[in-house]
Amino acid sequence: MDRYALLQEWLARQLAGQDFTLAPASADASFRRYFRVTLPASTLIAMDAPPPQEDCRPFVHVATLMAQAGLNAPAVLAADLEAGFLLLSDLGNTTYLAALNAGNADALFGDAIDALVRWQLSSREGVLPPYDEALLRRELDLFPEWYIGRHLGMNLSATQRESLHAVFARILASNLAQPRVYVHRDYMPRNLMVSEPNPGILDFQDAVHGPISYDVASLFKDAFISWDEARVLDWTVRYWEKARGAGLPVPHDFGEFYRDFEWMGLQRHLKVLGIFARICHRDGKPHYVKDTPRFLGYARAVAQRYGALSPLLRLLDELEEPAAAAGSRP
Repeated sequence: MDRYALLQEWLARQLAGQDFTLAPASADASFRRYFRVTLPASTLIAMDAPPPQEDCRPFVHVATLMAQAGLNAPAVLAADLEAGFLLLSDLGNTTYLAALNAGNADALFGDAIDALVRWQLSSREGVLPPYDEALLRRELDLFPEWYIGRHLGMNLSATQRESLHAVFARILASNLAQPRVYVHRDYMPRNLMVSEPNPGILDFQDAVHGPISYDVASLFKDAFISWDEARVLDWTVRYWEKARGAGLPVPHDFGEFYRDFEWMGLQRHLKVLGIFARICHRDGKPHYVKDTPRFLGYARAVAQRYGALSPLLRLLDELEEPAAAAGSRP
């Protein structure tokens, strides 16, 4: 029996004979699938997370932490952790990504900042996995392995490898020097829902304990929507002011925090370039790589601003030259 049929049987047991219909609710880059369960008087969400590729336990754990922090995350109504099925409350079908525009962005991001501050204030040591040097480095290594090697089909020279390794060391030193809090790890408009209370928060199963600027960078330097630098600066100031007011361990000097934000964002941009290439070439989902130029633009802007990152800017230029030449051939 296929997983869809198994899910239907499991839901029939959980819903005690109520009539229901299933329809796809959303898809993501993992093996997880989400279905909207329509009942006569309400809707729910069913998650199908097939073992051994996926594990529901982190999702359940973090959902509990978010509820304890007073955040609007899906409630887990029923679970079969061995089979990989969850039944969840439904936070609606309007994502921030779909709703955001120039007129409502301040209000929506204001709510997202407030929720993020509450999430970070609830942080405790030893509750979530550490976002440590080993994990941050593994993520950075996706860039040369999957973006450069697989997507561009290029081999770095010994000099280029050494230069990239030195840049990675500088990025990691900056990231690891930051105070540590709970990190959603994908706190971006696609994973925030317009709801009451606002926002609803999804896709948090990979949460860790790590650098305080990570989720801020995820929110304002998004994979699927970009904003001009003045607005990003303004929103980052708003977060920093609220974080300071709440007693979170952000630097007293905003300039120092913004540097942390940019260098943390750079780690994420390089990681995502690798992840999108891997999703394309390993998992057969090519549509993600269309956003590669956005992340290259983010990375270039940061590398141009800091002299210590000039070797990365040079490497990006060197990677672009063969691709541009190939594109100009008849």
